[in-house]
Amino acid sequence: MRGGRLVSKQRILVLGAGRMAEAIFAGLLRTQREYIEEIVVANRSDKSRLHELQEQYGVTVTTDWREHVRSADTVLLAMPPQNHRDVLRELAPHLQGQLVVTVAAGIGIGLLEDLLPARTPVAWVMPNTAAGIGESISLYTCGQHVGPEQRDVLQMILAGIGEAAECTEQQVHDLTAITGSAPAFLYAFAEELEAAAQSYGVTPATARKLVAQMIYGSAAMLRAGSDPAELRDGVTTPGGATAAGLRVMEERGFSDMMQDAVRATNARARYMANE
Repeated sequence: MRGGRLVSKQRILVLGAGRMAEAIFAGLLRTQREYIEEIVVANRSDKSRLHELQEQYGVTVTTDWREHVRSADTVLLAMPPQNHRDVLRELAPHLQGQLVVTVAAGIGIGLLEDLLPARTPVAWVMPNTAAGIGESISLYTCGQHVGPEQRDVLQMILAGIGEAAECTEQQVHDLTAITGSAPAFLYAFAEELEAAAQSYGVTPATARKLVAQMIYGSAAMLRAGSDPAELRDGVTTPGGATAAGLRVMEERGFSDMMQDAVRATNARARYMANE
C-alpha cells in the first residue's frame, strides 16, 4: 500500500472456495477490513460450502461469477491449476482492466497475459498453508502492466496472510517447493519424531508438545538470522550422540533425498499447470 492507504475500497471476486481462498479472504477481513468494500466468493457446484462461508464471514456468495466481474476491482483465481485455461478464456470477455491474481502452482505470468486481454494487470502469488493463521511466506511476481495502484492492492492481499518476497517469474517456479510444498516435508519429519517419542512410552499429546516446541524454537533461531550450519554445529559435539544421528542421515542420502524432493515437486507443479 502506497503511503499506507489504498486509492479506494476494493471489491474482490474470488473464484474458488477452498482452503487457500478462505485463508486469503479471511486474512483480508481480519487485518484489512477498512480497505474492503465487498468480497464475492464463487463456486460452481458446492452450495453448502458457499453457505458455510457466507455464514462465517459475511461474504457474498455466488455460483455464477460472470455477473460480478464487471463490478470487481480485483479477481483472485484460487482454483486448481488445471482449471485455469478454461476459466481464463471465459473470464477474458468480461474484463475491463481489473487486476487478476492467481495463487495456483505452476501457472506463471505468461499464461495469464497470453489468455487475457492485452494490457491486463496480472500477478502470480504462491502462498503456503500457514496463510490460514496469517504466517505464510508468499512469493509473488507481477506482470508488465501492473501499476502503482494495483501493487497497493496486491500488498494489501499479501499483508493479510503473512510476509512476502517479490521474485522473478522463474524464481517463483523454482522456489515453489521451498516455500509452498516444504511445509509438508516438515510435517512428515514431525510425524516420524512423534512416532519415535511415543515408542518410548510418552502419550501422543506429550509427543506433539515436545516436537512442536522443538520445531518452533529451532525456527525462531533461524528467523533471528542464525546460519543453519552454525546452529547444527552448535548442537553437535564431534563423536557425540547428535553426530551419530546426523551420520545415519548422511549415510542414507538425506541431502540427495531433499534435493530430489524439491525437483520432483517443481516438475509436477509445471506438469499440472500444462495439463
